[in-house]
Amino acid sequence: MNFSESNNFIPLLTVDGVIGMQYPLLIISAFFLLFACKSDHPASNEPEVGSAPELAYSDKKLLTERDKRSAEKITRAAEQYYNHLLSRSGFNGGMLVSYKGCIIFERYRGREFLTGGPLMDSTSSVHLASVSKTFTGMAVLKLSEDGRLKLDDAVSTYLTEFPLPDVTVRHLLNHRSGLPNYVHFMESIGWNQRVHVKNEDILLTIRDLRNKLDIGRPNRRFNYSNTNYALLALIVERVTGKPFPVFMKETFFQPLGMDDTYVYTAMHDQSAIPSFNAYGHREPMMFLDRVYGDKNIYSTPRDLLKWDQSLYNGRMFSDESLAEAYRGYSFERHGTRNYGLGWRLIDHGGGRKIIYHNGWWHGNNTVFSRFPLDSAAVIVLGNRYNRRIYDVKKIYSEFPGYGYAMEDPE
Repeated sequence: MNFSESNNFIPLLTVDGVIGMQYPLLIISAFFLLFACKSDHPASNEPEVGSAPELAYSDKKLLTERDKRSAEKITRAAEQYYNHLLSRSGFNGGMLVSYKGCIIFERYRGREFLTGGPLMDSTSSVHLASVSKTFTGMAVLKLSEDGRLKLDDAVSTYLTEFPLPDVTVRHLLNHRSGLPNYVHFMESIGWNQRVHVKNEDILLTIRDLRNKLDIGRPNRRFNYSNTNYALLALIVERVTGKPFPVFMKETFFQPLGMDDTYVYTAMHDQSAIPSFNAYGHREPMMFLDRVYGDKNIYSTPRDLLKWDQSLYNGRMFSDESLAEAYRGYSFERHGTRNYGLGWRLIDHGGGRKIIYHNGWWHGNNTVFSRFPLDSAAVIVLGNRYNRRIYDVKKIYSEFPGYGYAMEDPE
């Protein structure tokens, strides 16, 4: 495996549900995940160059001998990537790799404020950027599963101000709505950049300036647009009567024991871990930083592992909902890459499907990749701009159910 430096990769710019009696089961499941695969030693804050390629976190009774060998191979690859690429590139953040539900590699590096403040650790919540879309998409699917909305209803059924009757909720989820990206058009229309844009402002701009925006025909082609997920967060609010941050906390974060995960709002202005550019300068707050749904969920590698594990075995969603989420909806171009409902997909057939999302917003680069055949996940979260984070794809071929060269995931 070659981990030499490469300049070929250029990432793209991305950025009443209380479950009641399911709470105890989900909390127990989360507890089991982190403690059944118990560590013999704590996660390191700095790279451990030359450390033995043993299982960092596992109860060997839970793994077969074959699984142990596979886990050791993946761990070696993760260590090589971390030690020889990531930690040498100014990485500030956390990395976690799981296999068969057990943490087999975990590292944290740097400080929350880059040059000061607490050390980065398993409780350091950073901006997920577009990995946030996995939560927003599944929130809509939860409402669909509960009979509170229909995916093929017109968006205007729930957002009465929305002026495009042929655009459905599903079109928002799979990026086939034809809507342009608010990240670009809110600036081009002359928005006062001293005023923070809210989700509602995006909706009203589409209503009022419909004829001035470059809006395509729905379901004609895939067009990745953050606007879709900003509107989906509004739909969640209209259907539930709850602010999006409250609904997400009550429906997902609390039941799953994701204690270090939240949706960013003005109350977090002083407490949230900031991001930094590649030169170590703090990224300032700007006029698009109040929009959520497409971004603005903060979390940790361990909390994302809880999220990953909740998506197995009917713990949170039905098999039917997951099948909808993981089905490709865009086939204009032949190939293995596609987009589901809130998830990017790499599908090589025979069940060998990687379900993932990457993110980039300001100085935050994020990777959340899931390997269902192996009940495995790769998570890298950083708060200092670092495109080497996306090179973690180099280790994907080491997973036994995915023995092929990985395409660029963005």
